[in-house]
Amino acid sequence: MEKSEALKQLNALVGTDLRPLADNLRITVWKNEKINKGWAGHTVERYLGLALNSSRSPNFGSWELKVIPLVQGPKSGLRVKETMAITMIDEEEVKAKPFEESHLYAKLRKIVVVARIFQDKKETSAVVYSVGSFDLDDPGIFESVKEDYECVRNMLKTSGFKCLTGKMGALVQPRTKGAGHGSTSRAFYARTQFVAKIIGL
Repeated sequence: MEKSEALKQLNALVGTDLRPLADNLRITVWKNEKINKGWAGHTVERYLGLALNSSRSPNFGSWELKVIPLVQGPKSGLRVKETMAITMIDEEEVKAKPFEESHLYAKLRKIVVVARIFQDKKETSAVVYSVGSFDLDDPGIFESVKEDYECVRNMLKTSGFKCLTGKMGALVQPRTKGAGHGSTSRAFYARTQFVAKIIGL
């Protein structure tokens, strides 16, 4: 699907509650009293006609789709709830490839971000707040993300996978991904201030 067509369809979702839509599209939100953390993203993908998959390539070929939660602060208004997972870190691949050939660049180069309101832990509702398009074409942002990637790359080459820490990176950080604190997998995450910039919040 072309990005322009997807944006048209997604903009029609603004103001729509994804929770009942998930039920209509048969997306599992809860299973055995555990939340399916990716349910909102799966709902939007199914709405656009994309089969669910975990490919590391951009999920629509030339562009990537992300769904992120916003929370209402008591005084500050809407803010980004959490960091945004971008792609898993494959140690050998990152060591071998410069930023311009990386999965990180492929995922961030052209993205569409659907922002939805996080209501509560029970996910009783999830109203779509905005839909935005972002291209990694701003020279300053491009260089900053590239520096973050190269920092991880150098760390992998000099100190190894276990030395990656969430303290690294100005806009993009390497963090553990998976259940529990003993997780050994790592992924690139966009920091909340970067996500806010991406969606213009």
